[in-house]
Amino acid sequence: MAIDFYAEVDYVARLARLNLDPGEKEKMAGQLSGILDTAEKIQELDTEGIEPTSHVIDLPALLRDDVIKPSLPLNRVLQNAPRRQKDFFRVPSITGSDQPD
Repeated sequence: MAIDFYAEVDYVARLARLNLDPGEKEKMAGQLSGILDTAEKIQELDTEGIEPTSHVIDLPALLRDDVIKPSLPLNRVLQNAPRRQKDFFRVPSITGSDQPD
């Protein structure tokens, strides 16, 4: 099945609200095709017996110990909030509920 990469780039650009000219779409379609061709070649490699790794070099995770410190005063935290409700940030609803602001 052949993939129309130009159409895919056009679709993603519309979702992202990007205004791409035809030259940019053509360039990105070529890049997307190249990326997927490379991924396909990598999938053809025989990886039997190779341990999965997240890094090529085995390095220990450098984590610091958690230190408990007092937090900022609530008034200072909320001082620049555009809207607040009691002791909370008030943000626009994203669920479409009919609760008042």
